[in-house]
Amino acid sequence: MKYYLLTYIICVFCTSFLSISVHAQDKVVKLHGPLRVSKENPRYFTNDGGKAVYLTGSHTWNNLVDMSPADPPEKFDFVHYLQWMKKYNHNFIRLWAWDLLNWDTRGNREDEAKIHKVVPHPWARTGPGNALDGNPKFDLHQFDPAYFDRLKQRVKLAADTGIYVSIMLFEGWGLQYSPDAFENHPFHPANNINGINGDSNNDENGVEIHTLGNKEITLIQEEYVKKVIETVNEFDNVLYEISNENHPPSTEWQYYMITFIKNYEKKLAKQHPVGMTFQYEGGENSILFHSPADWISPNREGGYRDNPPPSDGSKVIIIDTDHLGGIWGNQAWVWKSFLRGLNPIFMDTYECKVLTGKNILTGKFDPGWVEPIRKSMGYTLMFARRMDLIHMIPSPDLASSNYCLANKGKEYLVYLPEGREVVIDLGDAIGPFQVEWFNPDNGEFKESETIKGGSKLSLTSPFGATDALLHLKAK
Repeated sequence: MKYYLLTYIICVFCTSFLSISVHAQDKVVKLHGPLRVSKENPRYFTNDGGKAVYLTGSHTWNNLVDMSPADPPEKFDFVHYLQWMKKYNHNFIRLWAWDLLNWDTRGNREDEAKIHKVVPHPWARTGPGNALDGNPKFDLHQFDPAYFDRLKQRVKLAADTGIYVSIMLFEGWGLQYSPDAFENHPFHPANNINGINGDSNNDENGVEIHTLGNKEITLIQEEYVKKVIETVNEFDNVLYEISNENHPPSTEWQYYMITFIKNYEKKLAKQHPVGMTFQYEGGENSILFHSPADWISPNREGGYRDNPPPSDGSKVIIIDTDHLGGIWGNQAWVWKSFLRGLNPIFMDTYECKVLTGKNILTGKFDPGWVEPIRKSMGYTLMFARRMDLIHMIPSPDLASSNYCLANKGKEYLVYLPEGREVVIDLGDAIGPFQVEWFNPDNGEFKESETIKGGSKLSLTSPFGATDALLHLKAK
């Protein structure tokens, strides 16, 4: 009883602190209307404020639904999570859906794997009769208010904190790879009272759910999507993602859902960006680029993991470590992505230590390697807000390091992944330029003497043989 009382007190304190923090930073968190792809620089979103809105931040699996080995699962402290994100200066959450009734982590790791219970779900568990997990069956024509109340509350809290939220509508990886996945899906015939069977070919897999093969299922999915849209349409910080890592045959279904959302929102007060993410396993990035989506998350094809190609503006690219290496990432990748016109985000092993004290997926966890990623994402957002980002174009040919964002003649940001010297081409720039160096290892700034343009110049980092950023701005 003492444990629950202490947890309640902590949550109340965190909620109060969030309200105070938001009130004190009204000018910072004002969002200026919903996002839309910038016509001036379509590598980025913009809003009614006209500036580029760069997105970056950590996301984790249980930030919408609760999941843990306990039954019912332990509560996720979302307020604490938001405050943790603000500490790192992050402004974007990928808000995870989970279609299955549990997460059997044998699909991810063999040592100490556990079954994590998952609640809530979009549909009401009314019965009559029990599903395969022993709880009442789903009525797929009746929604669970608890799910949508939670969704609205968390989107609002994030909006009040100045954080954008991409709402994941469906989750495709688990249905493919979690053991006994289809038996734990609401569309299994033993789990609903509506006679719905998502396994049309009787192979006990059920991935056909995420195709257009069953009109009755598609209609149920449409009603769910409309309910989500109606729940959060009022908020400026909303984006949508159709599905996480769904199988390649889902392409037509995902294209259909993207168009469905766009058409449905036309008659509503606000319209929000819709995204499509990498299809696992065997998906191709060209499918994403050819989609009707506003934003995409590609896989490592084309160098997005180690040497990201410069964005050409054909899509806003929210590049996600989830699709590049799972629990992976490093500081250099964050800066390389930013300097190539991308919006990097990190699949984080975050947990709320107040309630769980243990990582949901990996058990024991050494946070040492993730801190540089978390901090550097916040640093990139700091630079994005200091610069005139709407006019900055990836220009690798202007710097010997091949990582440069430039508004030629006015502003340059150069990344030195290693080594002390960089040659920058200022042939088209007269100057003079204010010179500022930044060390992402410790957040240190150093100013150097003003320089003149008109030629190629060799500049030396004051930080030695470590990562460094060079920021030039016309005086």
